[in-house]
Amino acid sequence: MAAHRPYPDPGALLAAADEASYDLSQADLSEALASEFPVELDHGAPYAALLALDAAHAEYERKFGHAFVICLDGHPPDEQAGQLLAAIRRRMGLEADEERSISADELRRLAQVRLADLTHWLNSPDGSSAADSGLFAPVG
Repeated sequence: MAAHRPYPDPGALLAAADEASYDLSQADLSEALASEFPVELDHGAPYAALLALDAAHAEYERKFGHAFVICLDGHPPDEQAGQLLAAIRRRMGLEADEERSISADELRRLAQVRLADLTHWLNSPDGSSAADSGLFAPVG
């Protein structure tokens, strides 16, 4: 993706990222999954829920060999612990190939959210400019 910079606009960047994610080799996907960390919640989740999540994350990593990946974008903070625990429990019953496919989809969603956040930050009122970042072509 870096070799194709600059992108004409944030939409083009997001489209390129989405397309690139479908072209990942198994080795690339393994590397991406190995780079992910478990979701950390700091939204006042009850202590018992956090303990259950820690145990579920550990069990998941033992079974599948990588951190549990999920995009919680759109879920209110007070519901994220429950969503996360339910998703881990549901996906623990899957076969490795099916879980790997779901993890790849979740990575794709995370990449979209992260890139959207980055482009928003680059265009923030603090004087930063997306054009100055080298990601996008200068306008005009």
